[in-house]
Amino acid sequence: MSQYASSSSWTSFLKSIASFNGDLSSLSAPPFILAPISLSEFSQYWAEHPDLFLDPSFINKDNYANYLGAEIECESPEMTRMLSVTKWFISTLKSQYCSRNESMGSEKKPLNPFLGEVFVGKWENKDHPEFGETVLLSEQVSHHPPVTAYTIFNDKNKVKLQGYNQVKATFTKSLMLTVKQYGHTLLEVNDESFLITPPPLHIEGILMASPFVELEGKSYIQSSTGMLCVVEFSGRGYFSGKKNSFKARIYKDAADSKDKENALYTISGQWSGISKIVKNNSKEEVLFYDAGKVAAEHLYVKPLEEQHPLESRRAWQHVAEAITLGDFDLIAKTKTELEESQRELRKVEEAKGISWQRRWFHDVDYSEEPDESSYVPQSNDIFLKLASAFSLSTKNVPSGTLIGDREDKKEGLTSVHWRFKRHLWEDEKEIVL
Repeated sequence: MSQYASSSSWTSFLKSIASFNGDLSSLSAPPFILAPISLSEFSQYWAEHPDLFLDPSFINKDNYANYLGAEIECESPEMTRMLSVTKWFISTLKSQYCSRNESMGSEKKPLNPFLGEVFVGKWENKDHPEFGETVLLSEQVSHHPPVTAYTIFNDKNKVKLQGYNQVKATFTKSLMLTVKQYGHTLLEVNDESFLITPPPLHIEGILMASPFVELEGKSYIQSSTGMLCVVEFSGRGYFSGKKNSFKARIYKDAADSKDKENALYTISGQWSGISKIVKNNSKEEVLFYDAGKVAAEHLYVKPLEEQHPLESRRAWQHVAEAITLGDFDLIAKTKTELEESQRELRKVEEAKGISWQRRWFHDVDYSEEPDESSYVPQSNDIFLKLASAFSLSTKNVPSGTLIGDREDKKEGLTSVHWRFKRHLWEDEKEIVL
């Protein structure tokens, strides 16, 4: 139990959420549960293992057979790449969902990014010149609802990733926080593409003021080769199971995924620990990934004095310092000052009849009848191709929702998704790496 569990501010917070009905992103949490980083920084977790992020690009027809080790037999470069992408995806989960527990003692609520906030950095990979430079750009493209768009690209090895994330959270009667994630990630490795959906999750331990994340439901990884990986998450139950458990099955295509017996490979274990793989329905397990073996590699971010005022760490500097000091009064003061200044900017824009211009991303309308002023997908749109391969809904519904699911059938849904425009970054004059 956290030392804060019996505090008056925590008790008041629990009372407020017990009857709260609305957008939880607007709910103020007690200062001691705040993390000193903005949610805009979370996109870096996709590539905190640069070797695994870039690994699929090094697989070719000459080395694929034993690329993942002699114990893991692969029949084609495409299959080896699919397994490599799956390993990379599993490697991203510990940083995304466990890192604050390990460094701060429990899950902390990140700071809500303001509209136009950006976070940029790079992995220079000086110890691995063959990797080249990997660049991260993250931008808060919407505040209501809060949406963070991001891209990570490595030109040397022709690997690029883009996506966006939005969450909607609600409390259950037992005060467990359930979180539906919205958005998706597109990974391109040379001529192959992969569509990845994040899983839903819930946060336990709130009553004890010691929150932690547990993933649930499914994630999908759809390859342009047709192969599909279905990742199912489960946690520790009252009587059995281990925390952070998962089982990933790789199929030749979506049709084969209707029967689990058709899985070409099955990977199981803990995404925060060790996982093992078996081929077909073999009983012989071999090590697939050990999340505790390799530390995350943090990206290089410019010193605060060199950052633009819109860059996360400079914008939130005084709030983050107050959180680190544990000065609750100073946290409230500095946080309010920043948020009020942003509200004033919105009022000025509204009075002038203008809206904030996004820097590097724009929204694309995938609906059947888009507005005339909207950006629309191109004829060869990779998202449409990959989504159709396993019947993923292209509407703005919880990630992983399939066509025909209950959420997909709701009336009045939009189909707007955020996309990176490289030329906007190339033309950027104010913000540099």
